[in-house]
Amino acid sequence: MSKRIFLPSPVRWLLPVVLVLLFVAIVFWLPWQARQLESTERQEQLIADTLWVEQSIRFQLGRHEESLRGLANDIAGGRLPAGEVQQRMARILKNGAELKKVVLLAPDGRIVASSDAGAAPSGAPAGLSQAALATQDRARRSRSPIYAEPEAGPAQLMMDLYVPVYHGDEWQGSLVATFQLSSLLDEMVPWWFAQDNQISLLDRDDKVLASRSAAGQGHGVYTHKRALDLPGASITLMTDSVKAEPKLLPNLLVGSVVALSLALLWSLFALWSHISRRLAAEGELRQQMAFRTAMENSLVTGLRARDLEGRITYVNPAFCQMVGYPAQDLIGRSPPMPYWAPDVMAEYQNRLANVLAGSITPEFETVFQRPDGTRIPVLVFEAPLVDQAGHHTGFMGSILDISDRKRMEELNRQHQEKLQASARLATMGEIASMLAHELNQPLAAISSYTTGALNVLARGGDAATLKPALEQAGAQAQRAGQIIRSVHEFVKNRETERQDVALLAMLDSILALIEMQARQHHVSLQLDIPESLPQVRADRMLVEQVLLNLTRNGIEAMADAHPLKRVLRVVAHHDADARMVVVQVIDNGHGIPQDVAERLFSPFFSTKAEGMGMGLNICRTAIEFHGGTLTHRENPQGGTIFTFTLPVAGGG
Repeated sequence: MSKRIFLPSPVRWLLPVVLVLLFVAIVFWLPWQARQLESTERQEQLIADTLWVEQSIRFQLGRHEESLRGLANDIAGGRLPAGEVQQRMARILKNGAELKKVVLLAPDGRIVASSDAGAAPSGAPAGLSQAALATQDRARRSRSPIYAEPEAGPAQLMMDLYVPVYHGDEWQGSLVATFQLSSLLDEMVPWWFAQDNQISLLDRDDKVLASRSAAGQGHGVYTHKRALDLPGASITLMTDSVKAEPKLLPNLLVGSVVALSLALLWSLFALWSHISRRLAAEGELRQQMAFRTAMENSLVTGLRARDLEGRITYVNPAFCQMVGYPAQDLIGRSPPMPYWAPDVMAEYQNRLANVLAGSITPEFETVFQRPDGTRIPVLVFEAPLVDQAGHHTGFMGSILDISDRKRMEELNRQHQEKLQASARLATMGEIASMLAHELNQPLAAISSYTTGALNVLARGGDAATLKPALEQAGAQAQRAGQIIRSVHEFVKNRETERQDVALLAMLDSILALIEMQARQHHVSLQLDIPESLPQVRADRMLVEQVLLNLTRNGIEAMADAHPLKRVLRVVAHHDADARMVVVQVIDNGHGIPQDVAERLFSPFFSTKAEGMGMGLNICRTAIEFHGGTLTHRENPQGGTIFTFTLPVAGGG
């Protein structure tokens, strides 16, 4: 059932009174404001037009400067015969009627050439004033065009431009161009601008040098000055509008009354529309709130909001189900929280202190504990809460129950360990014949030595005669024992454990197995492991499995190689920038074809008829488990180079 809102009597009368006062104020304000706007518009238009005229004058003078520079360069370079100089001057005069004369002066002040040969014959002295000589000297020293201050000519004020003529570092004179200021305004100021404004050129003392106006003197109401910024001359362009201040229109008041009456009706209609839209917006807001509540109740992700003091201000049903506490027991609760596990209480307190200090950890894992003691691992995402004014009001967290993920990670770990153990047993199975051969030799030697010893005893020999045979038998027994210990250490199951270990120590543990395979295939083994190589942080069993697999692959790859090329190298160095130990297993075998290289690390892919296809895949998984990489590339001398990296112990 909808509710109607009735305003009190003073409030109902307040709105009409405010509207009447607003109407009266607008009646007096609107004409004044219209006049101010018109004045501002006229002044801004005058400034824009003045800037345009100033740019036009500067552009025209710049054209003349470029033409004179070009003529000066041609004269200095000797590219113009004497007769063509005057012709060039005549062409420059055609660029604009404001340029009246161009004269070429020698360094001693004599006239060398002139656009008006009759008025200034060649060889005659120029008769420059002291100010002109000073301007010419400044142009000579600066090697750039300089304008002289305007001087009175025969009929009008003139302004000279001095362009120095240089050949290398030799000053050969000056080109002097004479401009008529009144003609400059006549040529550059458009007729429509002169109809509304008086345009003048002023000197540094604001004295008028030249002026143009088609509609009489300006009224001084709208004026603007703009410096021409000519090097050597201080000339200002001034515009003075012939328009007077705008007058108030007689019918403006009547128009304002009608306009305000219409505006009053429109405001009533707008008010009604606004109320309707507001009621509709409130209905939509209620629907959105209901939708958001239903959505939050259906989420499996826990939501928790806290204020700046750490108190819980909001939880959704998923969070309550996750921690085992109802919402009424959590909202308004200050730390410590009832779902905090006792053994990680210090971690909670430290993280909360960091959050309240403004240092938020966006994502972290922790453990919650339910009232029945059940512990659940969770992943927490936290972000600051900001209100519509941009003020920080608290923190919002999204909490995921990752119990299933943790169980899957444990199952995957166990599976990997079983797979690695199977791979080690498979490796031992593949080299079983070699093991039998290697063990047969020391056992046969032991049998031979013991038989010889028995024969010596039968002949009544002494102990000194028996000692060499027994020593040889003992050495062969140690050799067989070393092979058996290497196999035992390699195949036995144990928990994955990272420790600081030297690469050379891991190689020594499986060196007997590697050398056994190398002898079987007549391969020479070369180790290049620096003694200064730092220890690595690694699981010894996994890295030994990688080394045995890579060396065995390299040895078998050289089965068909020339005997002199059957060399397997194991090289290592320290990459200090990456804080990694880099290990390379280099063979001189047949190499890896491109189609095989693309699937080399794929599970169950093998080029061997008896192979499982898991060796290199397990190697890459083991290296990536340590944060390293396993790659391969072609050996320039033939064969393949396998490279893997391991992190340096203690972070390098």
